[in-house]
Amino acid sequence: MKFRKKKSGNRLMSRPEEGKNPSRGVFTRRALVLMAAQGAVLGALGERLYGLQVLNGSHYAKLAENNRLSKRFFAPPRGRITDRFGISVASNRINWRALLLAEETTDIAGTLERFGQLVPLEARDLTRIEHELRHKRRFIPVMLRDFLSWDDMARLELNMPSLPGVLIDVGTTRVYPFGPLLAHVVGYVAPPAEKDVVHNAELALPGMRVGRSGIEQTQDGSLRGQVGSVEMEVNAVGRVMAELDRDEGLAGDEIALTIDSGLQQQVLGHIADQSASAVVMDCRNGEVLAMVSNPSFDPSLFDSGVSQAQWIEWTNNSQTPLINKAVSGLYPPGSTFKPAVAMAALRAGTLSPSDRISCPGYIDVGGTRFHCWSRYGHGSINLRQGLKYSCDVFFYEVARRTGMDAIAATSELFGLGAHLPEIELPHVRQGLIPTPTWRRKHGHHWNGGDTIVSGIGQGFVQVTPLQLATYASRIATGRDVQPHLIRSVAGRMAALTDLGHASGMDMPDQFFEDIRAGMFAVVNEEGGTAPKARLDIPGVQMAGKTGSAQVRRVSRAMRESGHFNSANLPWEYRPHALFICYAPYDAPRYATAVVIEHGNAGADVAAPLARDIMTDTLRRDPVNHREPPGQEVAQAEVD
Repeated sequence: MKFRKKKSGNRLMSRPEEGKNPSRGVFTRRALVLMAAQGAVLGALGERLYGLQVLNGSHYAKLAENNRLSKRFFAPPRGRITDRFGISVASNRINWRALLLAEETTDIAGTLERFGQLVPLEARDLTRIEHELRHKRRFIPVMLRDFLSWDDMARLELNMPSLPGVLIDVGTTRVYPFGPLLAHVVGYVAPPAEKDVVHNAELALPGMRVGRSGIEQTQDGSLRGQVGSVEMEVNAVGRVMAELDRDEGLAGDEIALTIDSGLQQQVLGHIADQSASAVVMDCRNGEVLAMVSNPSFDPSLFDSGVSQAQWIEWTNNSQTPLINKAVSGLYPPGSTFKPAVAMAALRAGTLSPSDRISCPGYIDVGGTRFHCWSRYGHGSINLRQGLKYSCDVFFYEVARRTGMDAIAATSELFGLGAHLPEIELPHVRQGLIPTPTWRRKHGHHWNGGDTIVSGIGQGFVQVTPLQLATYASRIATGRDVQPHLIRSVAGRMAALTDLGHASGMDMPDQFFEDIRAGMFAVVNEEGGTAPKARLDIPGVQMAGKTGSAQVRRVSRAMRESGHFNSANLPWEYRPHALFICYAPYDAPRYATAVVIEHGNAGADVAAPLARDIMTDTLRRDPVNHREPPGQEVAQAEVD
């Protein structure tokens, strides 16, 4: 039998060779490719694992640890402020607050919504929170609510798992036990402004406060302290499991003031509701024992925020409760300026204590008549009598002889119209003792009448109550005492408290004696202008000088009519009433200056007020006590 080969098209189909598998080569190639791919993947994984575990192991271990740990910074306690006897005038009170840490939540809006359902947030709170979230770094907590009640905290704690990023923290708020009594001296704190945070990021921490007035402002760096921190272990939802480490930071320094808070209360009690200022100083070293500016304000309101209604009430008050009149109020000194004019004349040699000047009740200079306060004049008088009677004509003539440049130079030595560098308060105004050069700089001519009116503390002359108290202290002691308010910082006594710190003034002792004799006569001799200032303390006498400073011009016709009485003017047009004094006369220890705005007559209003203040000061004798004093009279001899 014959077999035929099949044809397929034009090609012959033959059987495959025995023992050969055509798919085997394809499988081998695929396996190799697959193995190579697996090897590459494993190699990449190995390389990645090597990088994670070997090369960057410590880095990722730290990240993992950070997920378990939470480090939070907190504001340190602000330093306490006390009076000279350790009585607290500014301290801290613990309060509970809710904070939001933005980096620990992915849904800030949801967290705020749930928080608001538990503890209501006002519209202004939400505005503030949104502002702080935009401007603060995510790791810095944002205050949600301050001063939480126990019920508030209980609700938040129960719902903490649904409030990621929210934590309850203990903080402090500033407390001023004496409220308005010491507001102008101690000052107040407030939340930092954006410009403050730009210069110091720590101020962004919840609870941080910045001094905005008084000692709180000028000593802010010492009072603020150093920021603390706490490290905690947290679970996946941010709940605190344990506290691992705590750095308490450093509390601010404690500052003791020279102020006697008890005396401050007594001074304010005498001032009552008058718009006035009073300063009491230790005239031997310049310690300010009382500084009252009335009316005042409640400093605690600034810590939590002053309402718009309250701010409008303060700023619209014509008696300016927000201004510390003792250092920022400027007043013509009136006749309290006359001892400085007398000293300038003695130094210049244009007057001797025995020279006599006639006062017919007026003086004519350059076609202008200048009146004495007494229509009938004082006759022929010397320096002692000129001060005793506070004769205007006498000091018109003394100023004309001496010249304004010499008067200004001597006034500055007494602290009038001068910068007082040691007083630790902001917004201290310098005042002004005018001179011809100053007048020309302002585009005006200085004439003889300007010198005449300046001789009795009117015209352009302006001083502060603190300057008047410094002036009285320097007259009393003949020493260049510097007024100051800080007695110690962190237990370290201030150098200025040393009784030997002040140097003698470059003026002859006899000149001081002549001025003091005239001021003694003002209070203690018949015919003096301040008999109402006489002390009712056996063996203790006071020297002083009255002043009434006009705030508007009184025309010649009004004066000569015989019917003019400034007490009948509207309050804002009445003269200011002033008085300066020191006591005991034989061994000066305390000096006082009183300014009553629109009080009309210094002899009738300011002098008896100064007498009462000096009586209380002498009975308390605060500079000789380590504890709050009782009712004791200061010894006539300096210890």
